[in-house]
Amino acid sequence: MNSKKIVLNSAILLALFGLSACGQDTTTNAATEKVVSVSSESTTLVYPTTKKVAVVDDYFGTKVTDYYRWLEDDMSAETADWVKAQNKATHDYLAQIPYREKIKTRLAALLDYEKIGMPFIEGGYNYFYKNDGLQNQYVLYRQKGDAPAEVFLNPNEFSEDGTVSLANIEFSEDGSLAVYLISEGGSDWRKARIIDTETKKILESELVDIKFSGLSWVGNAGFYYSSYDKPKGSELSAKTDQHKLYYHKLGTAQSEDALVFGGTDAQKHRYVGGEVTKDGRYLLVSAAVSTSGNKLFIKDLTKTNSALVAVVDNTNSDTELVSGKGDELLFITNKDAPNKRVVKVNAQQPTAEHWVDVIPETDNVLSVSTGGQYLFAKYMKDATSFIQQYDLSGKKIRNIALPEVGTAGGFSGKDSQSKVYYSFSNQKTPSTSFSLDLTSGESTVHMKSKVKFDSDNFESKQVFYNSKDGTKVPMIITHKKGLVLDGTNPTILYGYGGFNVSLQPQFSSTRAAWLELGGVYAVANLRGGGEYGKKWHDAGTQMKKQNVFDDFIAAAEYLIKEKVTSTAKLAVMGGSNGGLLVGAVMTQRPELFKVALPAVGVLDMLRYHTFTSGAGWAYDYGKSDDNAELFNYLLGYSPVHNVKAGTHYPATMVTTGDHDDRVVPAHSFKFAAELQAKQAGANPTLIRIETDAGHGAGTPISKTIDQYADIYGFTLFNMGVKDI
Repeated sequence: MNSKKIVLNSAILLALFGLSACGQDTTTNAATEKVVSVSSESTTLVYPTTKKVAVVDDYFGTKVTDYYRWLEDDMSAETADWVKAQNKATHDYLAQIPYREKIKTRLAALLDYEKIGMPFIEGGYNYFYKNDGLQNQYVLYRQKGDAPAEVFLNPNEFSEDGTVSLANIEFSEDGSLAVYLISEGGSDWRKARIIDTETKKILESELVDIKFSGLSWVGNAGFYYSSYDKPKGSELSAKTDQHKLYYHKLGTAQSEDALVFGGTDAQKHRYVGGEVTKDGRYLLVSAAVSTSGNKLFIKDLTKTNSALVAVVDNTNSDTELVSGKGDELLFITNKDAPNKRVVKVNAQQPTAEHWVDVIPETDNVLSVSTGGQYLFAKYMKDATSFIQQYDLSGKKIRNIALPEVGTAGGFSGKDSQSKVYYSFSNQKTPSTSFSLDLTSGESTVHMKSKVKFDSDNFESKQVFYNSKDGTKVPMIITHKKGLVLDGTNPTILYGYGGFNVSLQPQFSSTRAAWLELGGVYAVANLRGGGEYGKKWHDAGTQMKKQNVFDDFIAAAEYLIKEKVTSTAKLAVMGGSNGGLLVGAVMTQRPELFKVALPAVGVLDMLRYHTFTSGAGWAYDYGKSDDNAELFNYLLGYSPVHNVKAGTHYPATMVTTGDHDDRVVPAHSFKFAAELQAKQAGANPTLIRIETDAGHGAGTPISKTIDQYADIYGFTLFNMGVKDI
């Protein structure tokens, strides 16, 4: 699921209205062990037995039976045994794919190159992330002048297997101190360590139980962070309800940290975060109940016990700090501007009626960054980037020329910098980083990718197709040059369609492996995303969510009509909200796809809000306990509830992580159990459960290689590909 700059995704279960557990049938019905012949090789696959225990819920007078509720208990030995049995069945099946190791070898080669991130300045050093090739985690280096670079933090030393990752780091304004967060096994629960940057020594005991938190320093005295009270029961699946902003003063125990916001019923929000202006004068506090829309408050840190003053007192829009100096602040907002604008705000009169446009709203979606006392307006047109440079008053300086059509990111730095860095890539072009001279506007190549992939052999084009209701939807299709449009090309159609997330064209080494195998990769920019601003997002939410599925189905039909591929060679793929997308379209149109690949998906739409960060997604989904109309709408597309006995479903490999505390693995467990019980055809319906892995961030490269070898092998094998 998505995140915000300050306030990150979280979850809550509100008091349920109209939903009650009205009965539990304690009779255990063991599902009959199912033996099927799969693939053209007539491989025998035996699914593990999954018991059925009926739990009945009443939603506004409609009774819904859940036979696999027991799989929601991630702490039970029974669930652990089920996971082991499913993984064994899946890995036994995958081991029969003759070219899996060949794919794995090529993936390793494509990932085995020196990767260096864009530099950023802190104190007297240039810092940058680097991976020598197949290191599980990127290493943070630093360099002063022309001196040799030195290792600053090496997350590969945090654990032997690479499953402990560096999640975030924030330096104090003078660069002498830093606080960084670590994630264990991909969990969203983090630990914080405070380090003296000169000596690299940890200064005090680590802070624990931090979740969905930004970090913001106040001089060198301390910093703000956010978290929840640790839930009782499973920390991976138990609901987290009330986010709180704390201030940690260096040299004091975490138990003494001051609660700044979120401790009262009046201040109860799912996502709370704090950000301090660079001069340390003002604290901005953001508070939200969902992943869209936030309240914003301001506090004068130069005055003892100053009050929090409301800047925006409702959650009907999104407003964030861009920069601040003294009383003059810049915000980016979609208040009265669905595509966003930058406004100047006086901290003494911060409410919206006093805002003055600096960069007005345009027809294209805006994001913004600062560097060298300039603003960089990063616009998105049909999901691709174009960049403009402004001074802080809003005077346009120039357009920034990009190498070709694609995605540019970066353009940020300290006020003192005379140049900033940015990166550019697209689906077929590996990322190149550039330095931009802020005075002349001249771009110079800083670092070219060293990936062993020849982009000249591939082409990428954008097309527009009509969805069911006539809406034009963009899609980018990438493949080898000279592709013959005869309907025989193995194709992966990827989508997301939610949470204002925009899928812009970017290079991926794992995707490059698919292209080299002769595959087509198509990315559809569905409604629910942010490609065309708030209106595009809202057109795919709640009672309009079916628009997203219709857009994806129409993309598949376009690819088949244009003979890019055919049903026999078409796979659909998506993760998180995209996993929901795949689950919905494969249950609505099972005959349209040969392979389905739902990853870490939100698949039980009646209960998603009862786990960890789920309730915060209600802006996009609504909740089954909101009203009867929404309940019936959710029931109508919820993948877990729409698997029908006697239906021929695509070959399916559900993927999830056992430490996913964003979208809990129970979604995937229950969906896989339903598919295995009800699949009528010979196509396999498997689940691959990664151990010591979460929602995706921080996944070791070794696990990524294994995962994609399995995904691509499974996909090609079930498309009837004999050899590669």
